[in-house]
Amino acid sequence: MPDKRIDEQSVPARPVSAAAQRDYDEYHSELPPHTIDNLAAALPESLSVPIEVTAMPRRAVVAPARSAIGAVTPTTRGVSSPTTHTVEINTPAPTRAAGASSAIESLSRTDTASSVRRDRTRSENTNTPESAAMLTSDRLLAVNRKTRKAPQGTWPEFVYALTLHLVDLGDSAKVQAHKEMDERIRRQFEGGTRFVPILTRKGGVGKTTVTTLLGMALADAREDRIIAIDANPDRGTLSERVSKQTRSTVRDVVTKAASIGNFTDFSTLVSRDETRLDILASDTDPLLSEAFDENDYNVVADLAARYYSIALTDCGTGIVHSVMRATLQRADSIVIVSGGSVDEARLASETLTWLEANGYGELVRNAIVALNTATQGTNLVRLEEIEAHFRSRVREIVRIPYDPQLAAGSVVSYKDLKPITRLAARTLAELVVEGLPADRNL
Repeated sequence: MPDKRIDEQSVPARPVSAAAQRDYDEYHSELPPHTIDNLAAALPESLSVPIEVTAMPRRAVVAPARSAIGAVTPTTRGVSSPTTHTVEINTPAPTRAAGASSAIESLSRTDTASSVRRDRTRSENTNTPESAAMLTSDRLLAVNRKTRKAPQGTWPEFVYALTLHLVDLGDSAKVQAHKEMDERIRRQFEGGTRFVPILTRKGGVGKTTVTTLLGMALADAREDRIIAIDANPDRGTLSERVSKQTRSTVRDVVTKAASIGNFTDFSTLVSRDETRLDILASDTDPLLSEAFDENDYNVVADLAARYYSIALTDCGTGIVHSVMRATLQRADSIVIVSGGSVDEARLASETLTWLEANGYGELVRNAIVALNTATQGTNLVRLEEIEAHFRSRVREIVRIPYDPQLAAGSVVSYKDLKPITRLAARTLAELVVEGLPADRNL
C-alpha cells in the first residue's frame, strides 16, 4: 500500500519559556520509542489522522527509528518561524494465520474441482477427453413425469398411478431388500475366473439341483457370464435341467479346443437357459464316461476361464477321482450339499473331514453347506441339530426347500419356482459371492 502523507497547516509560533522547553525535552526523552509505532499499527488502512505538533525552540527532536510497521519523521525549521511536520505510516498487507491460509487454499481447490465436475456434467469443453462410461442415463435424461422410474411395490404403484405420477413414495421395503441383494450378488471381481465346485460323497442328495439353482440365481442377477460344467465322470444329468440347444459335451470341447478362438465358437457347445446360464454337458456315452480325467477337465477349465467370470462345477461322487483333484486345485470356494437324513448329513460331514485331511482346510472354513430338505427322511430328523453341527465347521448354511418343479427332475424354469425357493437360491448366490476373493492380485 502506498505511503500516506499528511501535511499539517502551519501555525504561528508562540514564545516559550526556558522551563517549558526543558519540560518538553524531558517528556519526549522518556517517551517509549514504540509508542508511535503501535499507534500507527492500530490505524485502519483507509483512516487519515491529522496531527498538530507545535515546534519547540533550541533543538530538533530526534525521530525514532523506522520500523517494519511505520516511521515518524518530525522536523523543526526554527524557533520563531512556522513549521510543518510530516507523518509517514507504512502499513503492510495483513498476514493470514497458517490455518486460515490452508483452509482458504482447500476451499479454492474444492471450488476448482467442483467447477471441473460441473463442466463435465454440462458437457463443456475440457482438456481431458471423456470416456463413454460418463454418458450415463442420470446425466443425459431430463427427469420428469415421463422419464422418472415408477416405484415398485403394490401400495407405491397404486399411489403413483392415482396421483398421475405426481406422488412417488419410493420402492417398498421388500423391493428395496431385493435390489440390495442384487447389488451384493453383482460384486465385481478382478484377476480371472472364480471356480466353485459343488460336491459331496453321497449321490442322490441334490448336487445337480443345487448347481442349477445357484447358477440361475447368479446369471439372473449378474451382468457377466456364468457357466455350469458337468464334471461327473458317471453320466451327469445337469444338461437335463435346461432346454437343450446342442448335443455337444465336455468331450467335444476337449476335441475342438485347438479350433476355439472366441466366445462365439465356444457358445455353440453349450446350452443357455432363460437366465443366461450356460451349461456344458458331461459325456452321455457310458463307454467314454471314464475317459474324462484330470487333463480333460483342465482343458475345459482353461477355455471357460477365457470367457466367464464364475464357473460352477457339478462334481461326481468319486471324491478320489482325478477330476476331483483338478477341481479342488482351482477352487476359490466350495458348496457342500447335504440331505436331511442322518446318513446324508454324516456323509456330508465326512466330506469336510476328508478335505481337511488332504490340505483343503481353508476351503472347508470358507465353505457353504446347502441343506436339501426335499430328500426322504427330512421330516424325521431335527434339522436344527444338523445345522448346529455344520455351523461349527463351515461359514454358512442355507436350507433348500421342497419345490414340486425341482422334485420332477426335469427342466427348471427359474421364474416359475416358488418365491421361497428363489429366495433360497439368491441367498446361496449371495453367500457364495461374498466368500470369493474380489482381487487375486492383492
